[in-house]
Amino acid sequence: MTIRFILNGEDVEVNAGANRRLINILREQLVCTAAKCGCLSGHCGACSVVFNGAVTPSCLIPAFRAHGSEVVTLEGFSQTEEFQDIAGGFAKTGVENCGYCDAGKILGTELLLEQNLQPSKKDFSAAFRSIRCRCTDAECLYQGILAAGELRQRRMYGRTI
Repeated sequence: MTIRFILNGEDVEVNAGANRRLINILREQLVCTAAKCGCLSGHCGACSVVFNGAVTPSCLIPAFRAHGSEVVTLEGFSQTEEFQDIAGGFAKTGVENCGYCDAGKILGTELLLEQNLQPSKKDFSAAFRSIRCRCTDAECLYQGILAAGELRQRRMYGRTI
């Protein structure tokens, strides 16, 4: 079947069997490899993408569901100012980027910061309950998110709120 969707702001068209998942299409046909094949059950976050505005495990999206949708991968998100805020906050606090869980960790952070630039630990725990990061301590990641929120506040408002 032919599947057309928007990937990182560009129209794409791929042919895929009904049994294919979005993660496979992204990695094998569109060379977007930041999302990794992890658990294939939506529990680890390694395959996270922004699917129609929500951070979603791409391993759970059948190929046909991608038709007419909008998908942003870490490759696309990394071209934004918002990514730079997160990268800066992570660097400032020593958050590791192993390459495996980055998609879930970074896109999850963006989703959290879109809702609240100063998230509580409760907000953090809820947002990251389905993202498994083994390379960074949870407290360090939380501090990185707070630092990223601070950088975003400065960029957007010229100061912290």
